[in-house]
Parts: sequence; structure tokens; C-alpha cells
Amino acid sequence: MAGSRPPSEIVRVRNEVLVALRMLYPAALQADQLLRSLLSVFPTLEWNCLRRDICYLVEKGYLQRVIADSEQDERFTSWRRRWFRITTSGLEVADHLVDDPAMEQ
Repeated sequence: MAGSRPPSEIVRVRNEVLVALRMLYPAALQADQLLRSLLSVFPTLEWNCLRRDICYLVEKGYLQRVIADSEQDERFTSWRRRWFRITTSGLEVADHLVDDPAMEQ
């Protein structure tokens, strides 16, 4: 099945997303740029898998969507062009200051 990944890879990708955005804090990064940077570590990573991981991290409160001034209607902005930044909760998880069993291998 396309997009099927072992749980350990899902956790690794999600942690790498947090680490990548931690380096830019408090700045944001477009999802497409995030995908391109992760492809060097996960060459078989598919866009739909990363999109699910981003959604998960947003729902957990670890990432936040940033609405760019150039967006006329943020609901119609394609996912690849959406901006995301790490939240303070995400920083704590990325820095291993708090435990989240779902983010541990």
C-alpha cells in the first residue's frame, strides 16, 4: 500500500520535522521546503505522508500554521505553500524537556 510506513519511521519523521523547525525558531517554513529538506534523510518520503505528520503535529499543538500576508484566502492555499512554525510545546518536545510517548521510539 502506498504511503504505508513502519511506526518507527513515522516517529523519526515527526521528530525531524520538529528539529528542523526548532533550528528556525521563531521563523516559519513552507511545507514544500520542509519536504525537500527531509528528503535528504528520508529519500522515499511521500508528500501525503508528510502532510499527515504535519496535521498530527498541529493537532498535538507542536506546530502552528502561519498565515502569510500574501494569502488572499488561507483556506484555499495549497498545502505545499502553507507556512508552519514550531510552538513552545513543540520546542519542549524537540529539546526532550517533556516526555511524549507518541514521539519516542
